[in-house]
Amino acid sequence: MATCASSTAGSGAEQDSAAAVRYVVRQPILDLRSKVHAYELLFSNGPETSMRSDGEAAIRAMIDNTVVFGLAKLTCGLPAFVKCTEDALAGTLVEMLPSGMTVLEIQESAEPSPTLVAACRNLRAAGYRLALKQSVWKPEIQPLVEAASYIKVDFSATDPPGRRKLLTRLNGMNVALIAEKVETQEQFSQARDEGFALVQGYYFCRPVMLENRKVPANRLSQVQILRMLQGESIDLHRLAQLVKRDASLTFRLLRLINSPACAMQQEVHSVQGALLAVGEETFRRMAAVAITSDLNAGQPTELLRMAFVRGRFCELAARLCGLDCTEQYLLGLMSLLPAMLRVPMNELAPMLPLRQEVRRALLGDQTKERNLLKWLEGYELGDWEGCDTISGAIELSREGMLQCYQDAASWAESAMYFA
Repeated sequence: MATCASSTAGSGAEQDSAAAVRYVVRQPILDLRSKVHAYELLFSNGPETSMRSDGEAAIRAMIDNTVVFGLAKLTCGLPAFVKCTEDALAGTLVEMLPSGMTVLEIQESAEPSPTLVAACRNLRAAGYRLALKQSVWKPEIQPLVEAASYIKVDFSATDPPGRRKLLTRLNGMNVALIAEKVETQEQFSQARDEGFALVQGYYFCRPVMLENRKVPANRLSQVQILRMLQGESIDLHRLAQLVKRDASLTFRLLRLINSPACAMQQEVHSVQGALLAVGEETFRRMAAVAITSDLNAGQPTELLRMAFVRGRFCELAARLCGLDCTEQYLLGLMSLLPAMLRVPMNELAPMLPLRQEVRRALLGDQTKERNLLKWLEGYELGDWEGCDTISGAIELSREGMLQCYQDAASWAESAMYFA
């Protein structure tokens, strides 16, 4: 069950790090199968040190906070892209980051001076990978391209003819091409056709909706079960009967129950057996993960991870502002149902077992029920100013919201183990 637990303060070190970092968010970089290849990390200590600036203070704060949090924790062991200034690359700051996991991102505004080129070559020799952000070819960038492992191209700032010219010049060079700021399926298809190997953006949250598509009956049943799992008391016999009617859900649940994580003494072969073996609370948790995973079948796993984070974050933060924890959990989780089922929210919302106000929040109405989800949507995009505006309006501290997000992200990673 999604419990109404409060966000914990954590240890003194954790409190210090939460206070030091106003925001830290990761944005996925995916391959053409929508599998996560790496994450780009964005940090901010507030508007004065936003990563949108090029100041030395920004890069120092970013690296310090990366060291505090640890790259492995922030990226689940995948490579981390971090933006760097010219001074940081030429100095010793970046050497604080683990070379095997770090991709140092060089901005397009960087001047390819002899000092910068030498620094990049030295960093590459030390095991760091380099990503060069570029939109047009210039002969003077050749030495930086030769040192780079990735070239990032901003889709929002380039057109097909311009990208074609750039990619022609890069042809034959040993670099992976990343299409950045890809926000629609059309742009994803274009990037794939143009020869990009990796894609950064939230296109996978906005799949093409299928016209006149009806939500399958078993999906509606799963949503009803999900709602039942959030109740304080449930009829476990009734729940078991509902689960058994869904062959896919039954298979997924039994697979989770028999996974090494549960360390069962003997295999469980029935839903009733699962209930008896793991107990009510564990069954609720695993069933909720199984249902959401099944709803996401055939879609990118990052979409499922985001759904878990959204649900848990809204649940935890709800306690801080007097909202219903169960409703907020479902609101966050179901906000990505259109992407999972490829059905528009205006068709899904009337079918969902939620109050009218919560349905309106899912449809985008600016109700109080939507505040936490709106904060998180801004956070995912790195809209720090918008996040501050919302947290100020609902009288929640930045530190409190950040702690909820950190707890939600940790919980989501645990849930992904079972998914």
